[in-house]
Amino acid sequence: MAGMLQVGSDDKKSMRGHQRVPSGSREFKELTKRDAQTQLAHELEGLLATAEEEAKKTVEQEFQGFQRLFERFLLDQGSTISWDRIQKLPENAVRDHSTLKEPAPEQLHAMLNKLVVVKLNGGLGTSMGCHGPKSVIPVRSELTFLDLTVQQIEYLNKKYHVNVPLVLMNSFNTDADTQKITRKYRNLQVEIYTFNQSCYPRINKESLMPIARNCDVENDMEAWYPPGHGDFYESFKNSGLLQKFLEQGREYVFISNIDNLGATVDLSIADLLLNTDEKSPEFVMEVTDKTRADVKGGTLIQYENKLRLLEIAQVPKDHVEDFKSVKTFKFFNTNNLWVKLSAIDRLMSENALNIEIIVNNKTLDKGLNVIQLETAVGAAMKSFDGGLGINVPRRRFLPVKKTSDLLLVMSNLYSLQNGSLVMNPERMFLTTPLVKLGDNHFAKVKEFLSRFANVPNIIELDHLTVSGDVTFGRGVVLKGTVIIIANHGDRIDIPSGAVLENKIVSGNLRILDH
Repeated sequence: MAGMLQVGSDDKKSMRGHQRVPSGSREFKELTKRDAQTQLAHELEGLLATAEEEAKKTVEQEFQGFQRLFERFLLDQGSTISWDRIQKLPENAVRDHSTLKEPAPEQLHAMLNKLVVVKLNGGLGTSMGCHGPKSVIPVRSELTFLDLTVQQIEYLNKKYHVNVPLVLMNSFNTDADTQKITRKYRNLQVEIYTFNQSCYPRINKESLMPIARNCDVENDMEAWYPPGHGDFYESFKNSGLLQKFLEQGREYVFISNIDNLGATVDLSIADLLLNTDEKSPEFVMEVTDKTRADVKGGTLIQYENKLRLLEIAQVPKDHVEDFKSVKTFKFFNTNNLWVKLSAIDRLMSENALNIEIIVNNKTLDKGLNVIQLETAVGAAMKSFDGGLGINVPRRRFLPVKKTSDLLLVMSNLYSLQNGSLVMNPERMFLTTPLVKLGDNHFAKVKEFLSRFANVPNIIELDHLTVSGDVTFGRGVVLKGTVIIIANHGDRIDIPSGAVLENKIVSGNLRILDH
């Protein structure tokens, strides 16, 4: 690169005077950015030449998307949020779910036939010690996330005599396994479609060039990555499904994470969007009340007179504590989104979708530092006309990210009805207990399951902390606040039938009143 940059005589003069140095450095940055873009285009061209003939068109399309993302990354001057310009949320910006009406029975058929359900299914179960897609982890009665989702949609289709399609956005990590699994749903009353989010090259942090040497993704998985769920819009359009659903007369897509067991089709929200004479909002984000456990979740703000998502990564360092305040920012994003299909089509055609880039730094096994450029699906909100937040009950946000979440959904807190989890009416509080299970002994699903003869009764539990080598017998009941800590080298076996209420159980098995 040094050989390509030549310094002219005028520049030499300006370099002697201190006052001109900043423009010189700015010019240098501009030249290096331009150079990086040219260099990247050259590298991608070389990679494309190695792609198999039948895949070339798709790969070329994806590389074009990556180049646009890379160009925006080079131009990005850090956070686009100026903290002082955040406005107070207008009164009508967030509607309370309890104010929405149930649709009339005669409207349901026509309304639901205008809907498409999309589940974000790109994640692997590796963080919980499982191989393959996260959606195939058994979560309840041997049923997986995917089984429960399919059951929900089938029930909807049968009950209302409609045809709501289920669409899975896979990644190159989950696609092959998901295709095999979906075959077993063939005879059910659900049309299942799949498409893949993009496959982008990881880039070397120093050179900003792809680390991949060819397009053989399967033999060099480390060199590639799926660029976050913000890639939904582009991949959905490229797949041809957006056009297909528009031609069928469908109007809205309901998007949610496959691991959020609370994200079922909500008839009141669908009614608000699909049975209205007024102009319905193009983008609706379900938010829920923030608790101390959710302080890092993205929140809704009003900025430049538009509703938009603010993520912790965009917050200036000296305002992170303000961002975490439950008083200042009352809501957080559940990632349950309702988006108008024609609006996605319009924005994609105009290339007008402006989504903040998340720079994800990673160190690979061999110690190589790479960066992944990612985007989040909810961050597109500001590009749409008429954004709306709906404050939904906590039951619509039941994500399973860790085995502590798995304990909750497998327990007697919930019963299963047509693929949906329903809170046990015996539970006095609407909130779920706070559960913390030690990473060393409980992080992996297999080990977690081996530590419970069966899942304890937690109907009256507020808080559970378990750390160390602990096992539970059958029929254990946990109430109030229970803390069980086995020190290093100790083991605690909670006997079958034990009832622990406001107890601390420590390494020497003495049971103390809390």
